Amino acid sequence: MQNVPVFPDGLIALALHQSTLTEKQLRELFLFVDSLNDIFSLSLEQIQQFSLTSTHRLELEKIQLSLQQVFTSKCMLAQQWQYCVDKNIGILSLNQQAYPALLKQIYDPPPIIYYRGDIRLINTPQLAMVGSRRSSQQGNHNALLFAKAFAKAGFTVTSGLALGIDAESHLGALSVEGNTIAVLGTGVDVIYPWRNRDLYQTIVDHGLVISELPLGSEPKKYHFPKRNRIISGLSLGVLVVEATVKSGSLITAKCALDQDREVFAMPGSIHNPSSRGCHALIRQGAKLIETVEHVMEEFSGWLSNNNDENKQPEQVELNLNTIEPQQKKLLEQIGFDPQPVDLIQQRTSLPVTELMAMLVQLELKGVIENIAGNYQRVM
Repeated sequence: MQNVPVFPDGLIALALHQSTLTEKQLRELFLFVDSLNDIFSLSLEQIQQFSLTSTHRLELEKIQLSLQQVFTSKCMLAQQWQYCVDKNIGILSLNQQAYPALLKQIYDPPPIIYYRGDIRLINTPQLAMVGSRRSSQQGNHNALLFAKAFAKAGFTVTSGLALGIDAESHLGALSVEGNTIAVLGTGVDVIYPWRNRDLYQTIVDHGLVISELPLGSEPKKYHFPKRNRIISGLSLGVLVVEATVKSGSLITAKCALDQDREVFAMPGSIHNPSSRGCHALIRQGAKLIETVEHVMEEFSGWLSNNNDENKQPEQVELNLNTIEPQQKKLLEQIGFDPQPVDLIQQRTSLPVTELMAMLVQLELKGVIENIAGNYQRVM
C-alpha cells in the first residue's frame, strides 16, 4: 500500500467508520498517525500492534480502492460524501488538531465526530446543563435563566436537545446570542425529538450540533448513555437542574465524576419527585447550587471576558399589582411545595368552584403551576 493519493481526513474517517474496525482500534490508529492517509502506508508489523489481522489489512486495501474511485464513480461512499457536502456536514477525527482537548482526555473519546454548524465552538469553555424531559415550569424557568447567565458570561452551554431542561438550556443561551452545542443520540442528520426540529435548525444556524453516530442513525435506547459521556467530556462541569432518581441526567453526572469534572445540582422541594435525583447527587457530594455565582466561582479563570455583572441571572419579580386582593390572599396560602386542592380549600374556606377559577387565573399569570392535580407557587 504505497504511493497513496492524499484524501481529506473526513472522507477517510467516513469510510473507516463503516469498516469492521472497533472504536478502540480506530482510536489507537487515529492517535498513531498525523494524517489518516498514513494508515494506508502502515506496515504489517505496525498493523499487528493494533490487534489488527490480515483480514483487516485486506479491508484497508479495499477502503483505499474505494477512496480512489469516490470522485469518479457513483459508489455508496461517493454518495455519502456528496450527502455530507450537500447538508454541510463536517467530520472531525481524533487525530486532528481541532479535536477538543478535554474530550480527548476521557477514557473512550469518540474516534469520529460528525457536525453541523460552527465547529470552532467545540473548543470553547463549556458548561453542561441537563435535566428532566418532563420538567416543571419552575425547572424550565431556572434552566432558561441560568443558561442566559452562563452564555452572557462567555460560556458555551452544552446539552442534549431533549425536551424539557435540555431544550430550555439551549433556548436560554440562544436568547442572549450566546453559544450552545447540542450533542445528539442519533445521527447528526436525524432530528430527535421531532418536536425540537425548529430548535435543531436554529442551533445549526447559530451554534453547533454534533454526534459520534454514523449518518442516518435512529434513536435507540442504548445511544443516549453513550451520548451523555460526550456532553460531560466536553464540559468543565455539569449542572443538573431537575431530575428524578432514574433520570438519564444522573448518567451524565456519573460520567462527569468518572471524568474528573465538577458536578452541580439544583435543589428543590422534598415533595417534588423531579428534585429527588438532584438531592441524591448532593448527598453523594455534588455541589449544591442556588445562584449562578456558585458555578462561576469555580471556573472564572477560564474566561477572558468574565464580568461580574453577568454572574447572576435576572430575577423576575412578581408584580402584585396584576393580582386582585382575593387572589393575593389565596396565594399566601399556597406554598412552594405541591398541595392538593382539598387542603387549599380547607385553608381558605372558599367554595370549590370559586377556588378552582382563581387557581386557573393564577396559573395563567404564571405564579403557580399544576403538578398532577396539586398546586404550588413558582415565584
